[in-house]
Amino acid sequence: MPLYIINQINMTKKLLSIFLIVFTTLVSAQIKGNITDHNNEPLPFVNILIENTYKGTTSNDDGYYELNISTPKTYTIVYSYLGYKTVKKTITIEKFPFELDIILVEESVSLNEVVIDSENDPAIAIMRQAIAQRKANLDKINSFKADFYSRGLIKIKDAPEKIMGQDVGDLGGGLDSTRSGIIYLSETISKIQFLNPDKLKEKITASKISGDSNGFSFNSALDVDFNFYNNTISFGNEIVSPIANNAFNYYRYKLEGIFYDDRGNLINKVKVIPKRKNDPVFSGFIYIVEDQWDIFAIELDITGVQARIPMVDVISLQQSFSYSESDDIWAQISQSIDFKYALFGIKGEGRFTAVYSNYEFNTGLTRKDFSREIVAFEKEANKKDSIFWNAIRPVPLTAEERTDYVKKDSIQILRESKPYLDSIDAVRNKFKLSSILGYTYQNSHKDYRLGYDIPLLGVQFNTVQGYTANANVFYTKNYDDFKRFFRASGNIQYGFSDERLRATGALLYKFNSISNSFLRVSCGVSAEQFNPSNPISPLINSVSTLFFEDNYMKLYDKSYVALNYSEELFNGFRLYTGVSYERRKALFNTTDQTFINEENDVYTSNNPLDETAFGIAPFQTHNIIKANIDARINFGQEYLSYPDAKYNVGNDDYPTLHLGYEKGFGATNSDYNFDQIKASLIQSFNVKDKGRLMYNLKVGTFFNADDMAFMDYQHFNGNQTHASTEGNYTNVFNNLDYYSASTNESYFEAHVEHDFNGFLLGKMPLLNKLNFNLVIGAHVLATTDFKPYQEYSVGIDNIGWGKWRFLRVDYLRSYQSGFQSDAIVFGLKFF
Repeated sequence: MPLYIINQINMTKKLLSIFLIVFTTLVSAQIKGNITDHNNEPLPFVNILIENTYKGTTSNDDGYYELNISTPKTYTIVYSYLGYKTVKKTITIEKFPFELDIILVEESVSLNEVVIDSENDPAIAIMRQAIAQRKANLDKINSFKADFYSRGLIKIKDAPEKIMGQDVGDLGGGLDSTRSGIIYLSETISKIQFLNPDKLKEKITASKISGDSNGFSFNSALDVDFNFYNNTISFGNEIVSPIANNAFNYYRYKLEGIFYDDRGNLINKVKVIPKRKNDPVFSGFIYIVEDQWDIFAIELDITGVQARIPMVDVISLQQSFSYSESDDIWAQISQSIDFKYALFGIKGEGRFTAVYSNYEFNTGLTRKDFSREIVAFEKEANKKDSIFWNAIRPVPLTAEERTDYVKKDSIQILRESKPYLDSIDAVRNKFKLSSILGYTYQNSHKDYRLGYDIPLLGVQFNTVQGYTANANVFYTKNYDDFKRFFRASGNIQYGFSDERLRATGALLYKFNSISNSFLRVSCGVSAEQFNPSNPISPLINSVSTLFFEDNYMKLYDKSYVALNYSEELFNGFRLYTGVSYERRKALFNTTDQTFINEENDVYTSNNPLDETAFGIAPFQTHNIIKANIDARINFGQEYLSYPDAKYNVGNDDYPTLHLGYEKGFGATNSDYNFDQIKASLIQSFNVKDKGRLMYNLKVGTFFNADDMAFMDYQHFNGNQTHASTEGNYTNVFNNLDYYSASTNESYFEAHVEHDFNGFLLGKMPLLNKLNFNLVIGAHVLATTDFKPYQEYSVGIDNIGWGKWRFLRVDYLRSYQSGFQSDAIVFGLKFF
């Protein structure tokens, strides 16, 4: 045998021996055991701490715990669990592992020492003290650093095989024979630092998802940062804290009992009772430390209705705190979020567990220690092996979780193999009868797919083309895990009345997921609305036209070739640029077909300038070159850094500014050349517990545009159908004709809308049971030659039943030099 091979074998043996020694030391350097009650039932989520430190862990759902300690010596271990007496064990460790089982006895919560007055429950005075001391207790922690661990688990029960005709599959191998099981299991290890009042930064050192070795867990410290010392907690909706300054407007309180912790502190167990069922509030228990008025623990529930998370039935939140004598601080050491959900016949439950340890308080952090990067993943964060996780994981896995990791990791290896992918593709790529309306061929190994789609909703009607039918073709090739891809697409549309076939196509390449830069080339012939914002959808126009003879959609023929590029040049600043060569030609009505033909009611012309101008073109046929450069500035934009990817996070505290310049030049009719500059400012934010305010302000002006073509005017989104599919109305005038205010001069447009989100209607008897939201709005439009126009609206949103809340109804009045008209608008939110 060659000498170098023998040397390699010997070296391998040495490395293997070292590996085994290290592995044995890592997994053995533990205090571990089971925690049960006196009936030998396991107790989950028990807090285990080394006394006078914040080094600790919690037990898993099976009541099993592992406390990672590397130095043999004497320790005092503290076991605390809400509702049970705290146990302290002093142990001397000479070698690892050290096994220590614990039995906890239920705490006696008594009212014997408390005089209860039926007219004035003692909880009222307790909570008033807690509220009065809230800000002082909040400010005790100016800053901190800590270690953070989180585990997320989502289960599904009796999953359907199909949803809306689409195969559900086995959800990554998570389902058993009853189509139940774990569909998401992940873990996160990170370092966090916090600066009062709202700066939180996280460095994720390890991330693991069951069955996805390339994935990154989405459960982070940022997502579970629920501080009840704040007046409201962002929990889907802004939820009022039980110790908020205005908490007595939302809650009633009842003292359930008292007990003493291991330090002799008297703990008040207070029942938190919502005054109104659908208010954004919690119910359950809050535990308050007597005299200090700090939070000792929390056991609170909130429904999906209260949190405005329709698919969730109930969310249960539990927090535990531990006292530091040296810092005089009650610090959160653990948190669990349990939830149950149901939607489209799918039911399930989940839990997100968080453990905070190794705190360092008030370390002198300043705002300079924080940037807009709020979460960052280390480069190899998702590549840690099981040895690492077994050594560092503070909360041991349950038997079910261990099985899920082993099962799904094995399945992933199988499902990423070429033979398996080819076999799956062979089944999926078979042409079936249903494939007549749509077919996709895919090669999963090479990660590309191509196909066509003939959408049923592509059958529309307008007075220019008559009935139309569409067909789409597509090809997509993905190059890596970070969304670098190439996409080719095309659309063919045929108008049966004008007997015209039109086609468009586009090529798109995305360069990366950091600056999210992309290049797009497109060309084709299409029938376009004069307003490029497409204020009336083809479906609503079809109904309006065929049933009411209101052909509001006005179209022209555009042949074009265009080049567009976009990139985020630096955080919060995205640039959009484009240039196109266009040929524009007028179109005319070709049909008067209708389902309901009322006497003396006929279609208007396709001329947006004059509804009686039949056969008269609103512009001359011409060619023109158009160029634009636009910038979007997200002030205060925060972001998450992944290896080779960046994900931006909106910041409600700051608005978004859009700046744009557009130029038309080289037109065959020189009068059609023009310049426009424009700007808009948009923001949406919560007003504490009083709902959400949204506004959209726009301003702009034209130069050298006296006789420009009408489609290049600034158009304003009107609505004459009294139906809407918009989620909110901050970009539309719901009682304005589509083109009556279009301008080629200066303009100003403003929209403000406030959704009270149950703040007002939730306080009204009977109405509060309906869970409706009151929405008010104001809209203003002014141009050089158009007298100021205003709309004011009052609406009811969230109309429906149960989880199905799809309707909004608004009453509005419009004014222009006095009262103009009123209208009712029906908003549908399921399109």
